[in-house]
Amino acid sequence: MKDLILSIDQGTTGTTVLLVDPQINILAKKNNEFPQHYPQQGWVEHDPEEIWACTVKTIQEVLSESGVDTSRIAGIGITNQRETTLLWDKATGDPLHKAIVWQDRRTAPLCEKLKKKGLENKFKKKTGLVLDPYFSGTKIRWLLDHVPQAREKAKKGSLAFGTIDTFLVWKLTNGKVHVTDPSNASRTLLMNLQTLDWDPELLKILNIPASLLPRIASSSEIYGETKNVPGLPDGIPIAGIAGDQQSALFGQACFSAGEAKCTYGTGSFILLNTGKKIVHSKNKLLTTVAWKLGKEICYALEGSAFIAGAAVQWLRDGLKLIHKASEVEALASSVPDSDGVVFVPALVGLGAPYWNAEARGCITGITRATTHAHLARATLEGIAYLQYDILQAMSKDLGEKLKILKVDGGACANHLLMQFQSDILGVPLSRPQMIETTGLGAAFLAGLATGVWENTKVISENWKEEKLFKPQMSKSLVKRKIESWQKAVKKA
Repeated sequence: MKDLILSIDQGTTGTTVLLVDPQINILAKKNNEFPQHYPQQGWVEHDPEEIWACTVKTIQEVLSESGVDTSRIAGIGITNQRETTLLWDKATGDPLHKAIVWQDRRTAPLCEKLKKKGLENKFKKKTGLVLDPYFSGTKIRWLLDHVPQAREKAKKGSLAFGTIDTFLVWKLTNGKVHVTDPSNASRTLLMNLQTLDWDPELLKILNIPASLLPRIASSSEIYGETKNVPGLPDGIPIAGIAGDQQSALFGQACFSAGEAKCTYGTGSFILLNTGKKIVHSKNKLLTTVAWKLGKEICYALEGSAFIAGAAVQWLRDGLKLIHKASEVEALASSVPDSDGVVFVPALVGLGAPYWNAEARGCITGITRATTHAHLARATLEGIAYLQYDILQAMSKDLGEKLKILKVDGGACANHLLMQFQSDILGVPLSRPQMIETTGLGAAFLAGLATGVWENTKVISENWKEEKLFKPQMSKSLVKRKIESWQKAVKKA
């Protein structure tokens, strides 16, 4: 009986592999880290072969731990760090250069040049994105311009471009399939949101040959089958692809327009399902494809804060106020409130909806009575205020208020943070039993394509909530707190 899904969650620092059954139980889970490469200031790279070796190792460990018969695997789902960019030789499969990671800033001068030519609105209108080194398009251009013979090989049609999902499918199918899905393609600065195809005008502006690009398929279909993968039999369908944040939205069963999730990691990512509607943000958010199921396209608004859990790490490593990040909740809970202290955690600038790279962290309201507990509480509150700002912008763009926010990521385990977040948003927060939502999303997409789950309704019925946080704070107190935050954030 083919009833299990193998889900590969290929992140920025490591690979997580899950084995999921039809009742959404995780039968086995393994994670392994791979090296980060920093060739110079502002540059971040990955070795694609190290990623592949890490993926193979992690798959083998999961299968060994679970002891399941591999003949039970109905399909493989893939989710990935999104904008990380690589080129490889179509004939040999050898990478042309190390992959340029989404965090890499080397193409900032090119982005500025394009902005000065007045092209930002064109890119924004067609792709839903801002001109920023974050996205893949300018990274491809850099590789073509700077790697010896890259452009000549590209002109001959002998090179392939891919984000990490595309590279993994290529490797899993032994070089037979060159494909991506719209959630990843929509992060390249090259895909038109309306046509869901590569945009010829944008390719021309960035001087990128179309021959490099993968086919844009749906997020849930059989793309190809495994061939010569160590530890796996040939013939397992690869059947689901989504970028990590979109996969987390799917894994949280946010299938209807108006549903949103927030992933609290080092930074935070909020995605709001806007359904079939492309909502062009007037409040500095990104418009993206959430997923495509069959012919049905689902769009989303996205906003991210650069700092979430990293603010707690700073309390631990910078100020030495705590020994372990897990201690922050007890310390913050030892005082009834922050006693007027407000911390704006703009430690590396401010993300959405401010997009102010020059902003810096600031703490206001300190008095002689301020203690380390007040600072700890103000830190957790500062993380919550950043999400408040993003969600306010989303509500304005959508023209309606959020009804509920689903939460995941490491910091969602912090009860105090979650309760305060619910209080200032004035909406319930739902924390799932299964917090591996990114890997689950890819599993669901693959399971839908291979018949493990009949439809999204079945998935919703199996999705289980662990805790619901409801607003408890008075509206007048919330109003005062938001006003204090808004005064403080102007000083950052």
